[in-house]
Amino acid sequence: MSNSEPAGASESEPDPEVVELATRVFDLARRGETDLLAAYLDAGLPVNLTNDKGDTLVMLAAYHGHARTAALLCEHGADPDRLNDRGQSPLAGAVFKGADEVVDVLVDHGADPDAGTPSARDAARLFEKDHYLQRFAGDQT
Repeated sequence: MSNSEPAGASESEPDPEVVELATRVFDLARRGETDLLAAYLDAGLPVNLTNDKGDTLVMLAAYHGHARTAALLCEHGADPDRLNDRGQSPLAGAVFKGADEVVDVLVDHGADPDAGTPSARDAARLFEKDHYLQRFAGDQT
């Protein structure tokens, strides 16, 4: 470390307070604590923040079935098609979990049923969730 670098500063060691805050925020999305998450977004939290697996806040909200939280994030500009490090989309996660309200929120906010691997459309076929296939077909132009 050079003498001009502050003590404890390192690219390989994240600030423990930042890690704690990020963990808290990701937990809010997982638990669907929409109002608390809204306060963080209003204070400037990046809406497309990702964790160490590439999961966005909207991915976590979608996968855990929190339609209201997913809607809040999308309304604040979250990318409903942002893939995680495994190539999965929030919409595919919602289809996998059978979260009908979340699927509706994401599709209403422009989520692409063909994004990711497997895509939401592929997941719907695989798990024989025909009502999702009908929903996706209804949004094609």
